[in-house]
Amino acid sequence: MRLLVRGGVVLDPHAGRASQADVVIEGERIVAVGSGLDGDQELDATGSLVVPGFIDCHVHVTVDEIDLLQLIQAPFSLRFFKAVRNLASTLHTGVTTARDAAGADLGVKQAVATGLVPGPDLHIAIGMLSQTGGHADEWMVSGSCVHALWPPHPGAPATVVDGVDEIRRTVRELIRAGADVIKVATTGGVISPRSNPSSAHFRDDELAAMIAEATAAGLSVMAHAQGTEGVKNAVRAGVRSIEHGVFLDEEAVTMMVERGTWLVPTLSAPQKLLRQAASGTVLTEATRRKVTDVVAAHQDSLRLARDAGVRIAMGSDAGIAPHGENLKELEFMGEQGLSPAEAFRAATSSAAELLGAADEIGEVAPGKLANLVLLRGTDVTVRDLDSRVRTVVQRGAIVRRDVLASDEA
Repeated sequence: MRLLVRGGVVLDPHAGRASQADVVIEGERIVAVGSGLDGDQELDATGSLVVPGFIDCHVHVTVDEIDLLQLIQAPFSLRFFKAVRNLASTLHTGVTTARDAAGADLGVKQAVATGLVPGPDLHIAIGMLSQTGGHADEWMVSGSCVHALWPPHPGAPATVVDGVDEIRRTVRELIRAGADVIKVATTGGVISPRSNPSSAHFRDDELAAMIAEATAAGLSVMAHAQGTEGVKNAVRAGVRSIEHGVFLDEEAVTMMVERGTWLVPTLSAPQKLLRQAASGTVLTEATRRKVTDVVAAHQDSLRLARDAGVRIAMGSDAGIAPHGENLKELEFMGEQGLSPAEAFRAATSSAAELLGAADEIGEVAPGKLANLVLLRGTDVTVRDLDSRVRTVVQRGAIVRRDVLASDEA
């Protein structure tokens, strides 16, 4: 069965241009892009911009709120039922591939892959390596460890580690558990109770050990890194991507360009935390203080990285930011100087390259997986993307189709 997507304007993310073309899908893959094509079934894309399925390189599908009181009262298994809803919301907004940056285990990934639940194709980190007192250490000054966000369980080993031997063992445990990428926190963070985003975490020999173990398994390393020195340490060690990159400087971005290190900025997360702080949501006082300190620096750092030529991929940090609003990240990037073409590229072909999946996804091209989003209107703009999503195709199947009044006429 050949599905003809007819009459749309197809975006080429590499060139940043769009042109009239039909797309033919057979099974899970695109078999032709051009004019005068035919098929057995037809999807009318007239008046639509046809873009590759969006790729979100930083989500947390088992998390959907940072309200400490609610989190510590929730039954452990509730997070997996929430993940079903969050996965569906993510796919509905046009994200057909996502990298879960801690929380989802192999069971969540397999539930999507086998069709048990709808959602984007997943790459998973399972957990985040953190030193004692680091970003994944949920120890509170009361002496209790609440495990509100990242509880260890049979599918997710404990990831608070110190020293080369503990790191080596835990990376191997994560690989055994099914991780597609290893994640490390080389700085503190905003939502962790006893860490400072500006402090550099892990020493050089510890970072070298985790990189070596990941490399031996054919995996890359993504680094939660906000403070300047922690960013530089991660880049020197050989991580593939810097997540957040809040406090970058000229030396840091130069290093990233020279080593080909990616930046996944996640501008959406602090914006959501600011709204939560203003609304009275139960955040720790430390989190309230830290989030107000990072927003302006975060935006400055993205502009600095973009101007220096750092490779940028989209990540919304959904779970901290709202699920289903992932595409707002492109609008935030546009507000900080990325052109619409650059923002679309960050969420399609560049994101595919970061994930090592450019042969399969990220373009509307013959041979690629048939992941497509039809946006109302043909303008290449990132404004109000959420409201423009009309149809989502994942692996050749139409998983969302909004019927317009004009379609019924």
